Amino acid sequence: MHAPLTPANDARTAPDPEALLLRRAAGGDRRAYAELVRLLARPALGLAVRVLGDRALAEDAVQEAFTRLWREAHRFDPARGSFAGWWRRMLMNCALDGRRRLRPATPIEDAAEIPDAGPTPARAAEVADLAARVQAAAAGLPERQRAALALFHGDGLTMGEIAAALETSEKAVEGLLLRGRAALKERLTDLKDELE
Repeated sequence: MHAPLTPANDARTAPDPEALLLRRAAGGDRRAYAELVRLLARPALGLAVRVLGDRALAEDAVQEAFTRLWREAHRFDPARGSFAGWWRRMLMNCALDGRRRLRPATPIEDAAEIPDAGPTPARAAEVADLAARVQAAAAGLPERQRAALALFHGDGLTMGEIAAALETSEKAVEGLLLRGRAALKERLTDLKDELE
């Protein structure tokens, strides 16, 4: 027989596993913190690379975000939102702050994740070429536009989630996406014209 759903055991009100690990880490539990890092590291790095277009900058941003996570674990309040939203906002702040501080001269070409190449070497070359073009075009976009595009298209977040991560309004996110897509389309068209 199943226990009745109460606020204590209702899946909708139960804290997510990351929030539980964070609570333990806030109490000084280094094992909980290490497990949290293990769970978050790969997706965080993937998002940071998509936003920054530079693997070294992305690694620095993720490292800074994990440092802040350890220092500020006690500040997380589940009543104010999800752990995922809180963490994403922290990561985006670190990524955008790091980008502003360093301003690299050239992006690392191999930072983009290349989709499945398909069955033929020719198709693999086409996909790699397209990914490199998109990466190069995206690298020139303003960082907030690039972040909004990465969160929307790369991570599939809603406008509200992106607004929370970038600490702005949903209307502002719509504008960022609109301008980012238009600029990306223009840059890709310019690249195509140069190659012909």
